[in-house]
Amino acid sequence: MKNYVVKCVYGLVLLIVLHEDAASIHGEVKKCLHKERHALLTFKHGIVGDMGMMSTWKDHDDCCKWQGVACSNQTGHVLRLHLPASDSIHLIGRANISTLIDLQNLEHLDLSGNLFLDSYISEHIGLFSKLRYLNLSYADFLGEIPYQLGTLSQLRYLDISHNDYLGGAIPPQLGSLTHLRYLDLSYNFLDGEIPSQLKHLRQLQYLGLQSHGELSGAIPFQRGDLPLLHTLKLGGDFVLKTKDSEWVFNLSYLKNLHLASLSLGNSHQWLRIIRKHIPNLTELSLFDCSLSDDDVKFLFDIHSNNSSITILDFSDNMLTSSTFQLLSNFSSNLRELYLSHNNIVLSHPHYPNFPSLVILDLSFNNLTSLVFQGNFNFGSNLEQLYLTNISLTDTSFLMSSTSIVNSSSSLVVFYLSYNLLISPNIFHRVFNFTTNLHTLYLRGNLLEGPIPNGFAKEMKTLEYISLHSNNLQGEIPPFFGNICTLQTLDLSSNNLSGDFSSFFQNSSWCNRHIFKELLLSSNQITGMIPKSIGLLSELESLNLQSNSLKDEITESHLKSFSKIKNLYLSQNSFSLKFLPDWIPSFQLLELGLASCKLGPNFPSWLHTQNHLIELDISDAGINVFVPEWFWYKLPLLQYQLNMSHNNFVGAIPSLPLRLPHGALIDLSSNQFEGAIPSFLLHASWLILSENKFSNISSFLCQDNSIAKTMGSLVLANNQLEGSLPDCWESVSSLLFLDLSNNNLTGKIPPSMGSLVKLEALVLRSNGFIGKLPSNLKNCTNLFLLDASENLLSGPIPSWIGENFQRLIVLSMSGNRFSGTLSPNLCYLKNIQLLDLSRNKLSNEIPTCLQNFTAVSKKSINSSETTSLIYWYNDTFFETYGFCSAGYAFSITVMWKSGFKNPELRLNSIDLSSNHFTGGIPKEIVYLVGLVSLNLSRNNLSGEIPAEIGNITSLESLDLSRNHISGTIPSSLSQIDNLGKLDLSSNSLHGRIPYGRHMDTFDGSFFEGNPDLCGQQVNKTCPGDKPPVKPQEATTDDDEDDNSGFYEALHMSLGFGFFTGFWGLLGPLLLWRSWRIAYLRFLNKVADYIYVTVAVYVAK
Repeated sequence: MKNYVVKCVYGLVLLIVLHEDAASIHGEVKKCLHKERHALLTFKHGIVGDMGMMSTWKDHDDCCKWQGVACSNQTGHVLRLHLPASDSIHLIGRANISTLIDLQNLEHLDLSGNLFLDSYISEHIGLFSKLRYLNLSYADFLGEIPYQLGTLSQLRYLDISHNDYLGGAIPPQLGSLTHLRYLDLSYNFLDGEIPSQLKHLRQLQYLGLQSHGELSGAIPFQRGDLPLLHTLKLGGDFVLKTKDSEWVFNLSYLKNLHLASLSLGNSHQWLRIIRKHIPNLTELSLFDCSLSDDDVKFLFDIHSNNSSITILDFSDNMLTSSTFQLLSNFSSNLRELYLSHNNIVLSHPHYPNFPSLVILDLSFNNLTSLVFQGNFNFGSNLEQLYLTNISLTDTSFLMSSTSIVNSSSSLVVFYLSYNLLISPNIFHRVFNFTTNLHTLYLRGNLLEGPIPNGFAKEMKTLEYISLHSNNLQGEIPPFFGNICTLQTLDLSSNNLSGDFSSFFQNSSWCNRHIFKELLLSSNQITGMIPKSIGLLSELESLNLQSNSLKDEITESHLKSFSKIKNLYLSQNSFSLKFLPDWIPSFQLLELGLASCKLGPNFPSWLHTQNHLIELDISDAGINVFVPEWFWYKLPLLQYQLNMSHNNFVGAIPSLPLRLPHGALIDLSSNQFEGAIPSFLLHASWLILSENKFSNISSFLCQDNSIAKTMGSLVLANNQLEGSLPDCWESVSSLLFLDLSNNNLTGKIPPSMGSLVKLEALVLRSNGFIGKLPSNLKNCTNLFLLDASENLLSGPIPSWIGENFQRLIVLSMSGNRFSGTLSPNLCYLKNIQLLDLSRNKLSNEIPTCLQNFTAVSKKSINSSETTSLIYWYNDTFFETYGFCSAGYAFSITVMWKSGFKNPELRLNSIDLSSNHFTGGIPKEIVYLVGLVSLNLSRNNLSGEIPAEIGNITSLESLDLSRNHISGTIPSSLSQIDNLGKLDLSSNSLHGRIPYGRHMDTFDGSFFEGNPDLCGQQVNKTCPGDKPPVKPQEATTDDDEDDNSGFYEALHMSLGFGFFTGFWGLLGPLLLWRSWRIAYLRFLNKVADYIYVTVAVYVAK
């Protein structure tokens, strides 16, 4: 904000100086010239979305009346083109400054803050010879700063700062701009040295040279240079010299000093010069300058309260609470204090007061619970307080109600994100000491339980609240919709549940005319989206993705959202039913509809969306051709296009398109076929796996400049066939290349050695033949090399160990490699997965395996591994873009029994199915972090190392089908994680260790070793004592058990006999009538049998 204000002041002053007072010019008012109107319309043609900024730009109209255009009333020439972004209104598209060449009288050009895609600052900028004001900041320009800027001799104001992809060296020709008063090149990716020619800018008052990049070398200015400078912003890896400080010493007008990433703590001379300026400074920022408490004390101790500094930034240094205490002496004027990322620890309850502070930032320190104890006076003027990641707990705020002074009612912005807060009572505690809070951030804490309803009355002034990434449960309280000032509600990434319709319909939404953002993603919310959501007509962002919502969404749900820019409905059970000719009233920037049912037809309404920079329609049930008009939308998609996991068919047309810098395109898991169009080479991340692409040659062999920012190319599981083209230098910026599971044949082309930035190379499951090309040794950044399941032959090159020091995964299994394994492989100190199985390697296994440092540790250092894989730095972002999300590769490891967690514990060595001879290296016992070891199916001999039990992380051990002799070491029983053990088909003898988990392995894991004995193979060992009558003991037990059985049986028989006998004969003996009836029954049965037999015989 402070930088913005300064720039606005300068801009306003220069606008007053430059502006021609049209009203003072007498005579006929001239209309704009035809060729200048045509130039402006041509420039507009590259803008695909103007959000109304160019609504007045129409052909045949007087361009001098267009918004942002000002002309001379005397000549009709265009003098000013003023199109800066404001709020959320900005231009989107390609800014081709060359199209404005006919505006030869242009004095003022401001395109700042816009979203220009794949746009460069044209070298034709030097043709605007009358230009006095040029602002291209915050506009996403890329490339290098054109040296032709140095020809703009009338230029007074030049700001091209904050262009994230603008890099290269500072052109020395800028030193020719002798009238320049304002120069800001900050926060680009500049490198090299500051050109000495800039010392000629003697009219310069503002100089900004803080870079994202690697500005280095000496500071070229000397005593007397840039004498009028009153704002200096300098940052980089500079060599600080005494003469440099002398130059700063003589800047008598200096008011604002910002230094970053300079080792001032090691330069007493520089500190002395800064101390000299402190009485006159209003802003002092020494960010990341290795300052200590003593350094700060040296800077301020002679000035006491004699300082006019209002803004002080000592962030990212080595300061403690001593400095915090010291700075209270300057509290009378100090309005903004930034001390984040230091070592401030509050160890006693009495702290300085800062009554005049408006902004205080103590984030990323270790303040703990003591921050709210004692006399810590926020002050009656404090408006913004930042306490992110300072280890606050609930106890901190239990104390706060009595320790916080009542003068904190001015607080409007309060950041408490990424602390250790658990109880939802934090809401009550926060509002105990502020009554006017507008912004509350509690993101990334541990808050759990339901959001209490009781504090609704306390937050009646709230405008923005973020409870993102906590563990909140229960339903969403409807009172959020009753806070009439609320504009943004972010409850994403919690465990909130309940019905969405109930939440919405039980709220009054008295804030509907100002409510802009509703963010509820990654919860467990159920139900449907009510059509009454259209009440939120001012909504700009709606994010409901990753919930359990289920609904059929029609035009009526979205018809009122004319201002919505970001819409995320992914990962729900939505079905979108729109009329084919529907024209939405909105223009989206970001749209996420993954896993929503859009198909089977392609959503034609996307034709109307001209501002999209991110689109996700993956897994949407679409199974048709992609219409050609859609591919023409790609130049807009600056961040991401995800169309994966559908059933798109057909070929992608070859079109003359240019994709934006840094785009991620995922077309995987479809049915695309044919050749890959060359325009996709512009993408930084291109994922085309699981399709039917068949031709890669025409795709790759293009002009080298086309694919200069491609970082990832994934073509796994396609139908690529034939030999690879030998033109890989055209994609020399590649980091990740995956060609696995295709039908590629022939030799690996030598030009792959030109991929010197490559980090992962996956060639698995093809038909490559021959040796690994020696040019691959140039790929020294590889952390993954997978050439398994091919027909490669020859020895495994020794240069793999010599050149690939960063290698983490090496998989060469299933080939025809032969010869001796070079000891140079032991240089792979970072290796965590080594798979050379199923080859023809012979001779002894190298004994230097203990050099595998990563596997010699009991656990993988994930941060260390990550640093090896993701080396994101300034150059990375400059080349590949900020949206780069990394690359997730999968490794197929062939073993009989998987790990408990193979994704996290890769540590394994597999040398099985080769012809290795000799013994198992004893040094292998030092690899204590090993999870899997497979040496099976070789010709190994000797004994199993006795200390193999030292490898306590081992989960799988396979030494089967060798000629290993000796006994099984008893130390194996010490490995509690061992889930698989196979020692079969060897020459082992003696007792198999027993006890603990060793008893769980059956005889099949030891078969083929006739001299083994033990309970696992049901074979007694020599010298075992005979059991003490085990059979008799068993028999006695059985007899005891059987005797009980027979006793019960006899009792049952007796009871049954008694019951049957007396149940039938008892009544016959005791009652006469029963006897007569029974005898009559017997006579009838006898007569019936007699008659039946007689009749049968007579027949």
